[in-house]
Amino acid sequence: MTSTVTTAADLAADTAAAVTVLSAAQQEELIRTHMPLVGHLVRDMLTRIPNHIHRDDLTSAGLHALVTAARGFDADRGIPFHRFASTRIRGAILDELRALDWATRSVRTKARATDTTRQQLTTTLGRTPTTEELAQALGTTAGDLQQTDTDVQRATVLSLQGFTTSSADELVTEKTPGPEEMLLRREQIGYLHHAIGSLPERLQHVITEYFLNERPMAEIADELGVTESRISQLRAEALSLLKDGLNTHLSPELAPTPDNPESITARRRANYYATIANSTSMTSRLAMTNAHGHTQYAAKAA
Repeated sequence: MTSTVTTAADLAADTAAAVTVLSAAQQEELIRTHMPLVGHLVRDMLTRIPNHIHRDDLTSAGLHALVTAARGFDADRGIPFHRFASTRIRGAILDELRALDWATRSVRTKARATDTTRQQLTTTLGRTPTTEELAQALGTTAGDLQQTDTDVQRATVLSLQGFTTSSADELVTEKTPGPEEMLLRREQIGYLHHAIGSLPERLQHVITEYFLNERPMAEIADELGVTESRISQLRAEALSLLKDGLNTHLSPELAPTPDNPESITARRRANYYATIANSTSMTSRLAMTNAHGHTQYAAKAA
């Protein structure tokens, strides 16, 4: 009987073997290109939590989750990486917040019960109940009730050490970009739109559908009549072109130098870089976003 039963370990081994593990270079590329995603999710969380929670703690947890997501990502499942990673990053941030919470779950439960009972008594009595009345309704003592209040206050008080060691900038959850920074940001977004629009038609289609329209890889493969593996290759090729194309115009010191400038591949890349340059201008780049840096148009060539 035992020999015919598939154990959980066997299933786990089979599942692990079925996962298409990315190469170290592919994992590194995913991590590098999706680091801004961690910052975005951390900023979103900071708007909903007490100010004494430090950004660095959440960012560290988010980056660790991003690395783990890249190592466990299976492109053959057809799920965009940013969606796959977002779920894990949010979970890691929430776990970090739970770890930073000074109050235990039992304290939080008691606090909620106390608040609910206090509201009910206030409605019934037409006034705020005394400590003794509240304790009696909860079936506890005034001393235990006071201890619960103390524990909750300890969990929400601002850290004095944080005030003495942190600068004013560190206490601001999110700074508004100045005019110069916003202009540079809008230029970068505009360049990205033009770089996508300058890609060869098939590569442009893969990038647009996969990243912007968030379509599964399997759907794109069926539409183009190729395998999902081929779509993954096209996506990697497009991302490489985009990175080098943007660096050529925005950060020339990071642009690659071809070993053989006369090779077919080097010439094609040079033509792509030139296409970006010929299809963009300051006016067209800024037209892609409004004054607040929000995209107004779908990615396309000017």
